[in-house]
Amino acid sequence: MKHGLKMFFQSEENFLCAICQNIFTDPVVLLCSHSFCKNCLQSWWRWKQIQQCPLCMEVNAMSDPPRNLALKNLCENFVMERDQSCSGEAFCSLHAERLKLFCLDHQEPVCVVCRDSKVHRGHSFSPVDEAAKDHREGLKESLNPLRNKLKIFQQVKGNCDQTAEYIKVQARNTEKLIKEQFKKLHKFLEEEEEFRIWALRDEEKKKSRTMKEKIEGLNREIAALSETIRVIENELRADDSLFLQNYKAAVKRVQQRPLLKDPELVSEALINEAKHLGNLSYNIWNKMKTIVSYSPVILDPNSAHPELVLSNDLTGVSNRDTQKLPHNPERFEYHPIVVSSEGFISGAHSWDVEVINEELWSIGVIQESVKKKVQLVSGSFELAYFDGKFVAASPPDPDKFLSLKTKPKKIRVHLDYDKGKLSFFDLQTNTFIHTYTHTFTERLFPFVCTLNKVPVKILPVSL
Repeated sequence: MKHGLKMFFQSEENFLCAICQNIFTDPVVLLCSHSFCKNCLQSWWRWKQIQQCPLCMEVNAMSDPPRNLALKNLCENFVMERDQSCSGEAFCSLHAERLKLFCLDHQEPVCVVCRDSKVHRGHSFSPVDEAAKDHREGLKESLNPLRNKLKIFQQVKGNCDQTAEYIKVQARNTEKLIKEQFKKLHKFLEEEEEFRIWALRDEEKKKSRTMKEKIEGLNREIAALSETIRVIENELRADDSLFLQNYKAAVKRVQQRPLLKDPELVSEALINEAKHLGNLSYNIWNKMKTIVSYSPVILDPNSAHPELVLSNDLTGVSNRDTQKLPHNPERFEYHPIVVSSEGFISGAHSWDVEVINEELWSIGVIQESVKKKVQLVSGSFELAYFDGKFVAASPPDPDKFLSLKTKPKKIRVHLDYDKGKLSFFDLQTNTFIHTYTHTFTERLFPFVCTLNKVPVKILPVSL
């Protein structure tokens, strides 16, 4: 206690006028940088023939020295904090009276003397306890958006944490598959294998770094929001007068913490497995000059519904139990759909699909702009099978039931983007099934939708 008093009086000495030995009142500063109370200095000079500094005796050329506003504010704050520390209550810095009233016009606590002053003449007042209760409720309400925003950031961070872990799983699985394919090749392909492993690990490193930066950014925002909430909650627990005294600063602090736009998941954050695995043997064939199989469509596992499982070469898909996968923006979550890794914006393209006529399936093309998390209402052109019937479906147009003599097991899909035609053929009987005519205006992606346990496969093309 004695040590605390000693420190208190040492700090008080910094605010004492050298003439009156009291805390500065309306201090002014001379050219020599010394400060004095304005009235004290004028009284001192009235007894002197020369306007000198009372401390260093330097002659001062200004008869009306400028006010030292910084020192004035420091002194007022010191007096206020000293009074509060001694009493545990807030006191008026002008009249040293307890702040028992709250000016509704100026939105600040005042004393009974302030109430009768010119500054507050004609104003409305309320007791500090009533005002504090009202303002506490308002400040509590202003915290709700911050709390909601904090929850959103935490949810997105949780998904980013899951994505970061899944990137590593993808990288390990993709590396394993790459190595299995390379084992089937000749020994001289080791250099090609090493190059592709390097490309995969480099992508993992870059995308992991991107996700790490995203998570760090979310952590910073979460920390900032949490700190703001913590400080405001501390203010809410304070004494009424202290709370009202700091109320403006608390509101300003809340207002200075902008409600940022909801964080978004990082698009294309996952490992691009299609780039590493898709057409792998074909790309190797270009260097080896040997006969290999080639698939014109590679399915993108990052777009696959959680119930879908893709084959190692990304050309087959089956419907299994729901997997725990990241909620990345590219993934379909309403329909059991997977799209190709590449879309078409021009030209003619064909691919063959092997289907199993047991459960529901549909194949065709889908527009890039379709919503992946809700039911499709437009943007798809498909040939579907369900309840033992074949249907041409392109919402919002009504379904068209097709009368086929045989159930096709291998179907060719032919897209002529420039002519605006999408056609389906039965490969086994070489018969026409259906054609869509439409003016395409955006990128189209081949897709597969299936409830079959047996894989629906994109068939290879012989080169």
